[in-house]
Order: sequence, then structure tokens, then C-alpha cells
Amino acid sequence: MFRVILVMDIFNRSVVLAKGGIREKYRSVSDSSTACNSSDPVDIVEHLHPREIYIADLNVLQGKGHLETNTDVIRQVSLRADTMLDFGVSSLQDIDKALSIAETVIIGTETGTLSAIKDAAYKHPGRISVSIDIKHGKVLKKDPELPESALEIVKLLNNFPLKDLIFLDLDRVGTASGFDPEFLQKLVECSRHSLLLGGGVKDMHDLCTLDKLGIKGALVATAIHSGYVPSVVLSAGLKPDNEK
Repeated sequence: MFRVILVMDIFNRSVVLAKGGIREKYRSVSDSSTACNSSDPVDIVEHLHPREIYIADLNVLQGKGHLETNTDVIRQVSLRADTMLDFGVSSLQDIDKALSIAETVIIGTETGTLSAIKDAAYKHPGRISVSIDIKHGKVLKKDPELPESALEIVKLLNNFPLKDLIFLDLDRVGTASGFDPEFLQKLVECSRHSLLLGGGVKDMHDLCTLDKLGIKGALVATAIHSGYVPSVVLSAGLKPDNEK
């Protein structure tokens, strides 16, 4: 079953909506959503009933607070759905903190190192996912040990006991502008892990296309809140054409 994962960008305990990955321009989700009338994370989860959630803690990612700012609300969300948490992990200590409030921790290439990814994967097998962060067509990274190419990063991580890999195109986040199917096909072909896409999904047709490419799931927010993807798929998933 294709996984449709609800993205919640949380800032000061409220959910905000992204556009183009420009975090400073995020606005409360309730200002424009057709799917919910609240920006409270717990209210949204109880209304939409997602099976899986991806949380980006913007307070930590933007250096405007600590993990404790949103800890309680993230914990409440994780009690209601399988939650993966991204808050700019750069050390094993960060990972241990995050795993105390969420099922899965995201290590992004933008902030993480190859050493931290490897150590975390073997210390917590199946609970670490890696996000390959892309901006202006290039991999965002600070560690010179990580390759410049997304394809080479995928190959490098193949032997680590990770949960998933996420291809996160920040330029397309919140834009509903589509994706590059040929490149995604190449990523799928060289990856031993489940590959998820973040950024660019517009509607159900896009989700079906990703499924046929071999992508195992998509991170969605704008598509849900705009109404182009019905919220029911958050709980039911997207079934293949041959599955009733």
C-alpha cells in the first residue's frame, strides 16, 4: 500500500503551511485550509485521522527555541499516529531526545553527518530515516563525506539499517508543481530502502504516478489542505489498481 504521510510544520506549538521551503513565510494552516479549521496539532490529528505524520519542529530548525518548546504537543501527536520527527539532528544526543517523543527520527543531509547517520542507524535499527535535502537542484549538506549527488548518497546508505529514505525537494514544498519522474525512477532503482518523496505533490494523479514509479510514499500537506487530495487517504492509504 502506498503511504500518504501528513506533514505538520510546527512553530510555537501551532501548525503552519509551507511554500517553497521559505520558513520565514509560513502562515497558520487554518488561514487557508479546506480540510481543517484549527492550527492546533492535536486537533488536526483528531480531525484528519492520519496513519503517519512527519513533523518538522521549526523552532529548533530555525534556531528560535529548543526541543522543549514543542515537546509536549509532539508527544501528544505521536500517541495518536506513527510519527517521524525532524528537528535538525546533528548528534546522537539529539537522536536520543527525539526518540523519547517520536517513533522515528529524521536525519537530514542539511544538518547531519555520515558518521551520525551510521551510528544512529546501528544503535536504533529501523527507527532512523534519512532525508536527502535538495535546494536549487543541489544536495544541501555540511559533511564533506556525503557525496554531492543524491544518487551516490542513496547507494552509500544502502547497507545501513534505516527505516526509509526521503527525497525532499525544498523548492517544490508547498508549490504543487510536480516532480521529475525519470530522476525518481533512477533513485528507486539504486535504493535498497523504501523511498519517500517530499515536495511538489498536487493531486491524486501525482500519488498514483509515484506509486507506479516504485516510490513507497509521499509527504503531503498543501495537497490535503487545498482539497486536491482527500483526507481519507491519510488513514486508508492509496491502494494499487489491482487491490480491492
